[in-house]
Amino acid sequence: MLNDLDDLDPATPVLVGVGQHAEQPGRPGYARLSAVDLAAAAARRALADAGIDPAAIDTVAGVRQFEISGPRAKAPLGRSDNYPRSVAARLGADPARAVLEVVGGQSPQHLVNEFAAAIATGAGPEVVLLFGSEAISTARAFADAPDRPDFTEHVGGQLDDRGYGLAGLSSRYHAAHGLLGAPSQYALFENARRARLTLSRADYALAMGALFAPFTKVAAANPHAAAPVERDAAELATITERNRMIADPFPRFVVARDQVNQGAAVLLTSVGTARRLGVPAQRWVFLPGHADLRERDLLARADLSTSPAAIMAVRHALDLAGITLDQISTFDLYSCFPIAVFNLCDGLGLAPDDPRGLTLTGGLPFFGGAGNNYSMHAIAETVTRLRATPGGHGLVGANGGSLSKYSVGVYTTTPTPWRPDSSATLQAEIDSWEPVEVTTRADGWATIETFTITHGRDGRRTGIVVGRLDRDHRRFLATTVRGDTDLLDLLAGESPFGERIFVRATATGNRAALNRTALDALLPARTPGFRDEYDHVLVRRDGHLVEVTINRPQARNALHPPANAELDEVFDAYFADPDLWVAIITGAGDTAFSAGNDLIWTASGKRGSVPLTGFAGLTGRRHMTKPVIAAVNGYALGGGCEIALACHLVVADTTAQFALSEVRVGLVAGAGGLVRLPRALPPKLATEMILTGRRLDATEAHAHGLVNRIVPAGTALDGARTLAAEILASSPTSVRVSLQIMNETAGIADPHDAVAHDSPALDDLLLSEDMAEGLAAFAEKRTPHWRNR
Repeated sequence: MLNDLDDLDPATPVLVGVGQHAEQPGRPGYARLSAVDLAAAAARRALADAGIDPAAIDTVAGVRQFEISGPRAKAPLGRSDNYPRSVAARLGADPARAVLEVVGGQSPQHLVNEFAAAIATGAGPEVVLLFGSEAISTARAFADAPDRPDFTEHVGGQLDDRGYGLAGLSSRYHAAHGLLGAPSQYALFENARRARLTLSRADYALAMGALFAPFTKVAAANPHAAAPVERDAAELATITERNRMIADPFPRFVVARDQVNQGAAVLLTSVGTARRLGVPAQRWVFLPGHADLRERDLLARADLSTSPAAIMAVRHALDLAGITLDQISTFDLYSCFPIAVFNLCDGLGLAPDDPRGLTLTGGLPFFGGAGNNYSMHAIAETVTRLRATPGGHGLVGANGGSLSKYSVGVYTTTPTPWRPDSSATLQAEIDSWEPVEVTTRADGWATIETFTITHGRDGRRTGIVVGRLDRDHRRFLATTVRGDTDLLDLLAGESPFGERIFVRATATGNRAALNRTALDALLPARTPGFRDEYDHVLVRRDGHLVEVTINRPQARNALHPPANAELDEVFDAYFADPDLWVAIITGAGDTAFSAGNDLIWTASGKRGSVPLTGFAGLTGRRHMTKPVIAAVNGYALGGGCEIALACHLVVADTTAQFALSEVRVGLVAGAGGLVRLPRALPPKLATEMILTGRRLDATEAHAHGLVNRIVPAGTALDGARTLAAEILASSPTSVRVSLQIMNETAGIADPHDAVAHDSPALDDLLLSEDMAEGLAAFAEKRTPHWRNR
């Protein structure tokens, strides 16, 4: 052993200290510690474990708590603005570098892998302290208490904040269909696995219980566990009032438990530094195998029942360590939900009831899911176990996102040289896999691929379906319609997989039912037509002209979802009414045409949606074959400018100001501005406006062709009426056909091909009464009488 140690490169990384600390309300010694204090308590134990003075620490890296894991995360008791340095200060350490890692349960193991590799270069840090913590139980218990503690801290100093790292883990599409929380996303994977294995509901529920029953036994013996209660497979699988269904097939007992107060820490250094600091060799633990891989985004995966990236990561770590799965002494496999463990069992040929056990802590549902930091506890337990039984190997698998990121570490007390991994090469292979084509707007017959049913505390059930369209096999998300018990009953049945359903896109997402008739009954189509009154819009008909006024002057005519819905309805009625030939849209008052999206509404957290036809019912509307004129009075900012861009013609008074100002409030012009403005203006000017929020006045907008006509202040509507009258003097059929052919040829780059485009609209024109009337009126030297047919 000594000869092996003597032969090691002094830069070889080793773990030399680990520590954990936990407390829970109602248990002895409960001290209402903050997340910083919990991490500091664990770090002190890690320092004592190694016998290292805090002054030796030159680098600290913290794992994000839930309360700093997203831009809208809440911290009811306050938080530190520099978590790593707050912890370091508690220890009396002043490290040269502090790091705050990205979100994800892979973070602890990834940090070990990263900083071990940095130490191995010989030019990296010397002593690295890694830690993480959660004080969720305390935050929930005292959020509304009059004597609640204040965990707010303001700490200066350098911080390498790596950001949230949430890209690809969630999306507006997910959110619109209820996939906001981990249970609903993981339930899709779990049910896909049940479909692949063709297991009954009862058999699969019992399999989940049998997998996790041994975990509860480990948790019951762990002094740091949040739920130290041993349960058998039947108890875990049986739905009761306490073990209520969360997201089919998950009852509460098999879901990661986030209500914890836990902290864990790990100390890393090199063999040479460990010797210099006097850390006994029997405390050293090596990392012979390691890997970090990322799966494809959720809906892009070919098979939703598995995560091959995680399996590849484990295999690579084992290959790097030069051992097989049979040579692993201990496992701790990330266990937020059964599928995270089943995935590796399936892919590696590891029995779910392997006598070595698959957890050292008790797992996330029973030990506790300490936010992103769970696997730091797993590493600490692994190090402690290996020291107690030297010579073995321990494997830690750390999962982040939705079976998205997987980091693996193989640990041993046996002296082992550092070996760089080939994760980058493997990641390139994963990234080359052909993604499944996804549509965000699904319409038509489809089949169910996988699903879940979420269960609210109020008893409401919502079905979430991943399906494939019959016509092109594209994958989509859809939810059940409120009140539709028939599809819910199918999903709750024995085997809905592969069953046909009918799906339709709506403003708030795709909705599914058993068939078209059922969906029509649940979501009856609105018959286009005008109401007598609207809450946010004024409508005035004048012969063949309709004038639409956004009537929210108190908000500078900014649009919120109710206003958007009314405008969608109004323009549906306009385009469906053969007696209306021209429309004008303007804004009430003399200040603004429209200031765009109502940011006060958005900032309030109220649920928002935009019609399928887009902002104001115009920016996403296809086949606008009747003219719409924007009468711009004052500000046309953000979405207001996008409305004007979507209109065929623009009349502006001298007070008009045009801008895509979204970048100034942290948004983008996503309602067509990023596409239409560079096509309407010189590209450099459009780019400047988009990137800076620069405004164009009416004169400059007219000079560049964004505006058709400029009129005196306060007369934009009159100017638009004049332009409308000129259009109304023309054949409405010719106007409609002209716009249709312009639409059809807009995407044809070659002008000759565009001219040769054979539009059926021309046939309609040749057979129209208006064409005959126009020619006759010309020959008879009279004013034509158009009929729009």
